[in-house]
Amino acid sequence: MSGSESHHPSSSNPLFPRDAAALGRLERGELHDPHSVLGAHPAPGGGVVVRAYHPDARAAHCLRSGGERVAMQPLGGGVFAVHFGAASLPLRYRLLFEFPDGASHERDDPYRFSPTVGDTDLYLFNEGTHRRLWQVFGARPCNVDSVDGTAFAVWAPNAQRVSLVGDFNRWDGRAFPMRALGNSGVFELFVPELGDGAVYKYEIKTASGALRLKTDPLALRMELPPKTASVVTTSSYEWGDGEWMRARSERDPRRSPMSIYEVHLGSWKRVPAANNRWLTYREAAVELVEYVKRLGFTHIELMPLAEHAFYPSWGYQVTGYYAPTARYGTPDDFRFFVDQCHRNGIGVIMDWVPAHFPRDDFALRRFDGSALYEHDDPRRGEHPDWGTLIFNYGRAEVRSFLIANAIYWLNEFHVDALRVDAVASMLYLDYSREEGQWVPNEYGGRENIGAIELLRAVSRAVRDEAPGAFTVAEESTAWGGVTNPPEL
Repeated sequence: MSGSESHHPSSSNPLFPRDAAALGRLERGELHDPHSVLGAHPAPGGGVVVRAYHPDARAAHCLRSGGERVAMQPLGGGVFAVHFGAASLPLRYRLLFEFPDGASHERDDPYRFSPTVGDTDLYLFNEGTHRRLWQVFGARPCNVDSVDGTAFAVWAPNAQRVSLVGDFNRWDGRAFPMRALGNSGVFELFVPELGDGAVYKYEIKTASGALRLKTDPLALRMELPPKTASVVTTSSYEWGDGEWMRARSERDPRRSPMSIYEVHLGSWKRVPAANNRWLTYREAAVELVEYVKRLGFTHIELMPLAEHAFYPSWGYQVTGYYAPTARYGTPDDFRFFVDQCHRNGIGVIMDWVPAHFPRDDFALRRFDGSALYEHDDPRRGEHPDWGTLIFNYGRAEVRSFLIANAIYWLNEFHVDALRVDAVASMLYLDYSREEGQWVPNEYGGRENIGAIELLRAVSRAVRDEAPGAFTVAEESTAWGGVTNPPEL
């Protein structure tokens, strides 16, 4: 049955959704809420109708508990359906797809599960006050309805459609379309049986119909550059720095002496016997820590370790804000490094880069086809010196992204402080710009009010969420009160 034949159902046929035109939108990749069509739904007149989708399947079967296998009727466009007259919701089942080449594939149905992101989290995110966004967005291995899998969530408010793609579905954007959660701009999907190590991206269909392939802005792990995909990851690390963390929560950093050793991890030392490669996080945990301890330093300041595609940037052009760079190991390897620092009485400061991000098209730039994380106006959205893009600090969701990112490094990796890079470029709208090349704020001044509010919010969040941790401003103009408490 062809797609064109399938979209004119009989009004008495319970297999078709009430909005039969939704099947055509699904086939064209324009359906915001595939769960409204797919999965298990109450059938008109009673029972349950199950609809399944695979664009390349020639047949599909619904597998019920007890071994019952029921053939599903093709509705066209890769959609199959079956009606269980005596069934009720919730309904547990699996799907079996058969393909023209004789192959078959059995799986649980991603479209039978409820949303994994709650209304409160969406509200806080849209309000700009969500401090633990990594626990809600990105890729989160979890158990839903007694089924192990991974929950995915991403912000793309101007997309026609967002799909999850990866090795698990041959990078086919038709296979796993995600659902839009109301007017939040967030798309979500729980994929059963997908877990640690899965490589993925998001395929985004923009308002103009163009397709964009993007890494996850909240990916907790990424592939080793030059590869750019996100990787599902879980941590099994057991910390041993409890004594340090307890003392940190009571320490006043303004009254504690510091001697800081600044280092770019990849340049500090190489291994000649291994093709002159850089040290891993675990190797540095031995050699760098011993060196710094012997010289009497109290802290190591690491140049940015968030993932970055352009290595000569020394990490200052971030493409994965939540992912420790894979060049030196896994996220748990980095946890080991910080843990060893603390066990040896050494604090860890990491450079943090909320001032700008690069134009790499696989990352944040025009994420959903629009200027989402950056300003659309180049007078506010582009750095003339560095050729990079500037965050739209006045946008609530961008504030949530950055505030949560600061807390993420301090809490998930036990980093003791963030040295905020290029603060001057954030504070001044006319930074490195001539007259006529910048837009004044609403009061006619040159201060970037959105950036000021972001820095205040970060300071409050650090104080509340990571007691004893602190922030450092790299600020070259002696802006008054830049290191004062946010109330001042």
